[in-house]
Parts: sequence; C-alpha cells; structure tokens
Amino acid sequence: MKYETISLPVHYRDKLQNDNQIPRLTTYLLDNYESLDPNRIRPLVIICPGGGYDHLSAREAEAIAIRFNNMGFQAVLLWYSLAPMEFPAAVCDLAEAVYYARTHADDWHIDVQKIICCGFSAGGHLCATLGCYWNTDLLSDYLPYKSEEIKPNALILSYPVITADEHFCHKKSINLVLGSTKKFSRNDVSLEFHVTSNFPPTFLWHTVADVSVPAENSLLFANALRRAGVPFEYHLFNRGKHGLGLATAETSKPDGYAIEPECAVWTELFLNWWKGIK
Repeated sequence: MKYETISLPVHYRDKLQNDNQIPRLTTYLLDNYESLDPNRIRPLVIICPGGGYDHLSAREAEAIAIRFNNMGFQAVLLWYSLAPMEFPAAVCDLAEAVYYARTHADDWHIDVQKIICCGFSAGGHLCATLGCYWNTDLLSDYLPYKSEEIKPNALILSYPVITADEHFCHKKSINLVLGSTKKFSRNDVSLEFHVTSNFPPTFLWHTVADVSVPAENSLLFANALRRAGVPFEYHLFNRGKHGLGLATAETSKPDGYAIEPECAVWTELFLNWWKGIK
C-alpha cells in the first residue's frame, strides 16, 4: 500500500482568506503485483470527513478509507480548509484533490472516469457543492483548470448538510463555510437550489433519528436530483443518531454510540448501486 501525505496547491491564496491553511491528502492506495494483475486500475474514493467546518471527524476518516480498500477501491482522505476561511475555499480544495488524482492516475492505478467524492455531514455539503459548481464560473474564477478536470464522476453523501433553510439547516456549518465572505450569500450554499442535469450520479443515506442535521436536508436534495433527472439512490433509515461513520464498532465510541446494524449496510448498498451505474 502507498501511504503518504501530500500537500495540495492553493491557487486561490491571493483571492481568498483561508488562514494560511494548506489542504492535504492522505493516500490509501493498493499496490499492483506482477503475479496478480500488474495493469489493474481501480475506482478512487476521495473521502471528506464531517465536523461542521471547524474540525474533521476521526470517525469518518481512516476507517472509511480501509473499508473502501476492502471493497476494491483506492482511497484518499482530504484534509480541507476549515474556519476561519471564506467561501469557496473548501470546495476549491476538493477540486484540487480531484485534479491531482486525475493527473496522478498512472502512479495511483486509478480510472480517471471513476473518481468518487464521499462526504459525511459537512463533508457531504462539500462534495455536493463541487457537484453543483464544478462547471461554473464560481470555480473557474479561482482555479486554473478546465471543468472536466475537476468533475467528480459520482458522489456519496452520508447524512449531508445541504440546506441553509432556517428550519432545517445546520447553522454552524452554513455560517462557517461562508466565513467572512461578502461576495456570496446563504443562497449560494443552500445546495438544493443549484442542482442541474450536470450533477454527478449520487448515492445518499440519512436517518430519521438525526436531530443534528435533520433528514429534510437529504430529502430536499433527493427531490432536487429527481427534478433534474440525475441518477441517484436514497436510503432513509429509521434509527441512528448523527455521525455514524460505518455504523459499526470500528467507528464507535466505547459507550457504543454509532453502532447501528440497520445502517451498517450502507457500504454494501452503495457497492450494489455502483455496480449498476459504472
């Protein structure tokens, strides 16, 4: 396995505040072997942990990468910009990660047409933001890449923050992702209003019992995807608090928080969905 930490470029440094943070990737890349299949290429999952845009959750980091490795995917973790920052610093980081992956496809043994962004909670908001804006001026104003070079081929949104609606939003995430910007508004980060037919195919899951990020976030988004004709699959589980990760003991606290067998099937459900669309 190739395990390393890579600092990403920050092309927006002179245009945006991000408190001098340097986004980075941690790679979990499976090797090829002459005795097996030396030319094997795999899909890549770029994992964006949650944390409300002020920290990154360990529950949604390494264990997620290892799980995807076990299912035959290459994986990297993105440590993206956090508060204090200005929108769209964090989504620029994710776009940089997608571009870096595409330009290192040979070294990483990945398929450049199978790059998946997987986000949890605020990380889900981040991934959905790239899904909405990958081919717009919002990103081309800050990054020197062509739209197709930063396009994710699919998304996994796990109990995502989506809306800035006062009734259902996760206020901390919405406030911190905007930061000190004067150029953008809450509407720009209320993502249910920005879905088009160019949005990538998407797998979503959430729980009814989530009171931190209400299920209305993913319900609103599923409806937006349906209206736009975007291929998607959506699972709404009955039990499970916010921040489940894998929903197994591997991503649980010692008191058993985040162990929910009903929800732990989400990775298998994703894999079945992926096999049908790839």
